[in-house]
Amino acid sequence: MPRSTAPFTGRRIRAAVVGTGAIGRGSHFPALARLAEEGEVEVVAAVDVDAGAVEAFCAEAGIPHAFTDLDGMLREQRPDLVTIGTPPTLHREQTVAALRAGAWVWCEKPPVPTLADYAAVEAEEGTDGGPYAAIVFQHRFGSGSRHVRRLLAEGALGRPLVAHCQTTWYRDTAYYAVPWRGRWRTEGGGPAMGHGIHQMDLLLDLLGPWSEVRAMAGRLVHDVETEDVSTALVRFDNGALATVVNSVLSPDETSRIRIDCERATVELTHLYGHANADWRITPAPDVPAEQVAAWRDFGPDVPSSHLAQLRDLVASMRAGRRPRGSGADGRTSLELITALYKAAFTDTTVRAGEIGPGDPYYTALHGGAPGWAPVVSGRPAEPEEVSA
Repeated sequence: MPRSTAPFTGRRIRAAVVGTGAIGRGSHFPALARLAEEGEVEVVAAVDVDAGAVEAFCAEAGIPHAFTDLDGMLREQRPDLVTIGTPPTLHREQTVAALRAGAWVWCEKPPVPTLADYAAVEAEEGTDGGPYAAIVFQHRFGSGSRHVRRLLAEGALGRPLVAHCQTTWYRDTAYYAVPWRGRWRTEGGGPAMGHGIHQMDLLLDLLGPWSEVRAMAGRLVHDVETEDVSTALVRFDNGALATVVNSVLSPDETSRIRIDCERATVELTHLYGHANADWRITPAPDVPAEQVAAWRDFGPDVPSSHLAQLRDLVASMRAGRRPRGSGADGRTSLELITALYKAAFTDTTVRAGEIGPGDPYYTALHGGAPGWAPVVSGRPAEPEEVSA
């Protein structure tokens, strides 16, 4: 049974890093180290299947304990917080293990490969005060997204009408040489799942619940199992209509969200992270100048980052409250992505809440759709069943 997670009063939060590759080393640990400098956390251990890699990482980072076994680390060190930066196929097992040991979890996106896996994680969370498992959705955090979210929630910009969500990046053949990438079983999906999830999550965070989606997906270049481009049309509960484009075929890379409201257009253009200067608000012609000035006052600049989200997570831990990006709040983006795939592969409109136990897309994002085998010489192979 999970131990008590009452607010960690009067002490640092004990944290452990799971996965010492690019994400753990380059994003999770620097955020933890910054909070360690501020007296909020202490990093007590790191875990990786490569003994040499984890020992070198711990020596370099000043982390006292290196492990190759997650269960052994959880048993011996009993951390309060575990950050997970391993390949997606490992996320469910590792998150569940940490929750059962009483640790809160901060897991890199995509959280798990399927909605069924997500339900299994939710079942292990605490019911009152934690522990909880949050997804790394750092684009929600920072001063820019906070300011625009408030303007939209308050109706200051008028009713949202039209939106565009774009993640058009470029990934070459070498990128997909990593064995787990581009495969349904190990990555879960293509750019909709592994790349565009961040902008889609931010769009949902700004506009609220979606109601239906139509989509197309294609595998135009890469010799992989998943798609390498997708497009979707999304209707939101508030009536707004949105287009979504996810690509790894785009040499001119950009991440972009645009929302046209009755009184203004708000637009964010960046690549891997945004600051106040990356947001632009364009008013309708009849909006008074003083109102525009207030809209454009974002306050002190706090860029979106792992650090910004980790601060919020640690505050939630100390307060004993569910963090943003966990539970139902974290599941909404995975639900939209699952619906996008189902809509694309079945050529139907998929509605919110439609995909549950018994639906093939609940346990595999391709739903066992025929024709999603690897391509040969840049052209689709003959259609064949793709196993889950």
